[in-house]
Amino acid sequence: MPKGQPLTVPDDGLTTKQRRNRPLLMVHTGDGKGKSTAAFGLAMRAWNQGWNIGVFQFVKSAKWRIGEQTVLERLADLHDETGVGGPVEWHKMGSGWSWSRKDGTEDDHAADAAEGWAEVKRRLAAETHDLYVLDEFTYPMQWGWVDVDDVIETLANRPGRQYVVITGRRADPRLIEIADLVTEMQHVKHPFDAGQKGQRGIEW
Repeated sequence: MPKGQPLTVPDDGLTTKQRRNRPLLMVHTGDGKGKSTAAFGLAMRAWNQGWNIGVFQFVKSAKWRIGEQTVLERLADLHDETGVGGPVEWHKMGSGWSWSRKDGTEDDHAADAAEGWAEVKRRLAAETHDLYVLDEFTYPMQWGWVDVDDVIETLANRPGRQYVVITGRRADPRLIEIADLVTEMQHVKHPFDAGQKGQRGIEW
């Protein structure tokens, strides 16, 4: 794509502007590091454009606070105070939905993930956000906590101009098929391989 120009132009009856503003379904998958980091970077870029951002973490514990959450919440405060950027919401479903911090069994987590997806569906139907970050959402799909066919149908037929980015390893082939942009992070080398634990500022 030299100088940002596509190599081919489809005969789809759309204008350049219409095609350029078509909402995307994006997937960051693969065994390498950086899937969530790239999605949160995308959210920051979208915030700068004044977009309404909704982040939904499906696996990480509600007690674990990552650096990007702090940054995006501060950007949300900045928007509320000054009008700069766009609004941001951050919800966790790893150990319960945002308002539930209790530990639970696998059945509890499965129920939380299912309710989390139900809430995302409601927001998609209401066209609540411009960008949805469904972080580590491939795992509830793999584990049968959410219905994959329902996910595919909902995302493929979402109304309006709503962008969605999904992260996680082993993305379902059906998800990859309907996605507009798929990036696979390949594991080449990582300090973990040499027995080194995660570092502040790098892993969180």
